[in-house]
Order: sequence, then C-alpha cells, then structure tokens
Amino acid sequence: MNVIGISGLNNSVSFKKRMYPDLSRRDYRICQGFDAAAALVTPEGIRAAAAEERFTREKTTGRFPARAIEYCLLTSGLTLGEVDFIAHGFDYEPYRDYYYETDLGRKQFDEVFSREAQLATLEHHFVGQWKGTFVQVAHHLAHAASTFFVSGMEAALVVVADGMGEQEGLTIAVGSGRRIEPIKRIPSIHSLGILYGLFTLYLGFDFNMDEYKVMGVAPYGNPRRYFDKIMGLVKLQDDGTHTIPLLFRNETEREKETYAGSLECLKEMFGPPREPESEITKHHQDIAAGLQATLQVALLHLLRFFKKDTGMRNLCMAGGVALNCTANGVIKRSRLFREMFVQPAAGDDGSALGAALHVAHSQEPARSMSKMSLPLWGPEFSESKIGEVVRVRKECRGDRFDSEEALVAEVARRIAAGQIVGWFQGRMEFGPRALGSRSILADPRGADMRDRINALVKKREEFRPFAPAVASEAASKFFEIDEGDESLFSYMLCVTQVRPPYRRELPAITHVDGSARVQTVNRDENPRFWRLLKAFEKLSGMPIVLNTSFNVRGQPIVCTPAEAVDTFLVAGLDALVIGDHLVVRAN
Repeated sequence: MNVIGISGLNNSVSFKKRMYPDLSRRDYRICQGFDAAAALVTPEGIRAAAAEERFTREKTTGRFPARAIEYCLLTSGLTLGEVDFIAHGFDYEPYRDYYYETDLGRKQFDEVFSREAQLATLEHHFVGQWKGTFVQVAHHLAHAASTFFVSGMEAALVVVADGMGEQEGLTIAVGSGRRIEPIKRIPSIHSLGILYGLFTLYLGFDFNMDEYKVMGVAPYGNPRRYFDKIMGLVKLQDDGTHTIPLLFRNETEREKETYAGSLECLKEMFGPPREPESEITKHHQDIAAGLQATLQVALLHLLRFFKKDTGMRNLCMAGGVALNCTANGVIKRSRLFREMFVQPAAGDDGSALGAALHVAHSQEPARSMSKMSLPLWGPEFSESKIGEVVRVRKECRGDRFDSEEALVAEVARRIAAGQIVGWFQGRMEFGPRALGSRSILADPRGADMRDRINALVKKREEFRPFAPAVASEAASKFFEIDEGDESLFSYMLCVTQVRPPYRRELPAITHVDGSARVQTVNRDENPRFWRLLKAFEKLSGMPIVLNTSFNVRGQPIVCTPAEAVDTFLVAGLDALVIGDHLVVRAN
C-alpha cells in the first residue's frame, strides 16, 4: 500500500489577509497551517519526505505541497494512480458546527478548513477524483503517529504539544502495539505553545517561527528574576494538566486573531515589548530565562502525573514544543523514563509523515514498527549533475576527488586551518535540522568562530549558539551523555552539558551556560560525515566539528546543487564540498 501524507493549509494566511488587510506582517504569523510538506510511505517503509519550502524557497510556507508531492512520486518511480491514499494531517470536520456559529467562522471553515476546500485544492493541482482516496487525520493524532510508529518502542506515553491542532494545544496518549489511544486533551486556549509564542512576539521575534531564538536567549538570563510572575500565568492542576487564564484575555474577533489582549497584559507586567532588531537587554534575557523555566516545570508536572497514571516507562514526543531541545534535555536528565524518543521533524512538516503512517498502519495492522534511522528522505543528485552545475559557474572552480579518503582529509585540513566549509552530501534531511547532508562546518576550537559565522556567513543574531557534531563513540567523553544514550542525540534535538575539561577547548559550540545541542554521528548511518570527523580528529585530537544548517538568514536550507553554489558565494564560505567535488572561488 502506498500512502502520501501532506501538511499545511493552503488558504490560511491569504484568508486572514483578506479578512484583516491592515494587520502587520508579524500578525499574519499567528495562523494555522504553516510548514507544508509531503511524505511517502510504501510497503518498504518511508521512501521520501520533504517540506514544500525547500522547493519554493518560501520559508515555512503553508501552500499546498505540490512540488513536494511531485518529488515523492519522482524519487519512488510511482505515479499518482499507484497511490492508494492521500492523508492530510488536519481534520476539522468534527468542528463544523462550532465554526458555523458565526458568519466569519462559517466563511473560514468553508474556505480554509473544510474537506471540500482541501479536495478542491488537491484537484486543482492534480486533476482527478480524490474523494475516495483523500483521508483526513486529526492533527495531534498525526503528530503522535509520526513519533510512536518510528520509535521502535512497543509501548510508550505519547505527548504532543504545539501551538494548536484543530482545537487542542496538548494531547496525552498511550501507544501500545499498533494503537495510539488519546487519554487527555488540553484545549488550545491553554496551550503552552501559544504562551511561548506570545512571549516570542513580545520579545521582538516572529510567532510560529522564532521560538528557538527565545530558547537561545534564555541561557544568558537569570530565570529566578521573573520566574514567579511567568509561572503565575500557568495554573498547574491536580490531574497533571494546566490552565493559562492569560489566553482568555481576547474578546473581539480581531483580538483573537492577534492576541492583542494577552499581549497588553504582558506589557502591563513587563513593560513595553521589544522592537524587532533592537538591542536585547538583560531584561529581555531574564524574561526568556523565566519563560523557559516555566515551560520545563509545566512539562515535568504533566509527565510525572501521566507516567504514574499510565505506568508507561518510555516517552515519545512530537509537536512544535518538542523542538525545544533545552526542555528535552531537562526531561532526559530527570530520568523519569527509561527511553525517550523525539521525532526529528517534530513540527507540522512531520504531521505529513504522521498522517501517512497513521493511514498505513490502520490499513495494514501487521506493518512493521522498526526504529527509524537518520531522516535522509529528501532529494539527492548525481555526480554528473553536480559537475554540470559547477562547470557553468564562472565564479567557481571545482575539483573532483576519486578517493573519499583524500577528500575528507583535505576538508579536515581546511577546517583545522580555520576555513568555513559548505557540506552538501547525499539525500537532504527531513525536518529543521541539518544533520550532515546540508551543513556548514567549522572548527569548534576557534574562540571567534561563532561570532564570525553569525556575522559574516549566517548573518544572524550574535547570541545564537551552534551545535557540535561528534563521532558517536566519543560523545560520552566530551559531553554529559551516558553510554548507550547516544542515539537520542542523533537528531540535534536534546541539549546537554559540555564536560567541564573541554569547555575552554570548544568555545565555538559551548553556549554561555556550558551547554551544547549535540549531534552524534554514527558510522553506519552517515559514513562519509563520520569519516570527516575522524579525519579532523587526526589533526585536532577531537572528532568534533561545528555544524549549522546550510542557509543564510531568512532562507530555507539549500536543496539543490545550484542553491548550494549560490549560498556558498553569497555567504562568503571558504570552500564547498558537494558530492565528490571540492569547490572554491575562481580567483
């Protein structure tokens, strides 16, 4: 059985712009349906998955993922006629009556959320009759399937936390065998994800996009300064849940679309909001720190209760909140659970994969549930295609290496000499993290390397940390990772501490609080990247490089060889390794 899963809501932002044409650009981010993607699941497993943004170059786009679907079909050799189901990671049909209570709600449901609207969009892009094959999957159920069915666990507590699904902000479920059974839902009016997003907006960043920046600012602050005030916004309940009265402070339809009432309360509590691009003060850092601590306390409160309530010893997580790698690290260190798994595309792009997996497992209950390896499910390009792209660019010259050993030795030499190198290899990763296929690499030992990359290459805020990629077998030596837990850190989704003896030696990847968002690299899963780390170890004594995503600020991660070359030139990288080719500037 072949199932394509999709995410995103094609008309969501455009509808909001028509109804509220005078809102700011940042207000339009307060919306459902970003991160459109497509994923293909066949009897052989997950064959392909990619976000639409990688093809359209519109970051986090929610437009119908036509290009991503075409990629899934092309890479698998299937036609649309050979696809049994198309599964969408939203199902608003049970809430039709709720939306029909007002004229605006009816219009929004009919144009954005309804099954008819989704079918019309599908049929516009792919002509045909899809009523019998188009399946809608509840958003949080899709998220839950995206993590549990690829975790390799027979049973687990499954927690989905994001801004909102159809009307949920958090769902607790039990996964057992081939079933996922929701046991508790917290409505979106009490969403931890929305609370974190509102503070993101208050701190001058973009809602539904820049929450990770707030997470990056938090370690600079003192969490105790504002913790009591922020924690006071979240009322922990005896049944493991919580309420957030602040999110009720919006009365008119316009206020609900902008959270103006809630933001006014934050202004009264903490003073005027930070203007975008303005200085980040100690005041802002302390707010971010208090917010991060509040999120962690609320999550641990919930997890302790439902672990005891269900008796589950393992944990699976998904949803945008599960991308908060600092909170994930706290959960891991709490030792509440024997095993923990976070699906690497935990945001809404991953709901496309989850929708496909849910339908596949529903139709074929005997389908295997092996643990996923690296999510290398995106496009790849032949050496001949790479060579064509390099040859036509007069600004560059490229040499093709016949020996992988010679190639990685030369790249390691350049990194050790202080060069910043683009690294484009094999299939593109699925999800927001660059895991050694579409990466920018540098020496983690350079004291000025982080500032240099932030300012000159990535052109982003100076407070932003960079991640270390480390050979898996050496991870416990340099980082506070227990032997046997290395696989949890494969996806760059969990923060841990750099061991004290190495913090001075690894300044470019050690955050201000001594932490690092580690990526462990396994020889079997990513052999060329692992060999590069070992080659660098021969020169430096450490099988570790700085790894950040191959893009500049405001752009999605590169997908094609041409985009890699363009970004190499624009970003001012010293070299680009693309397949077997080493590319430098012609002059």
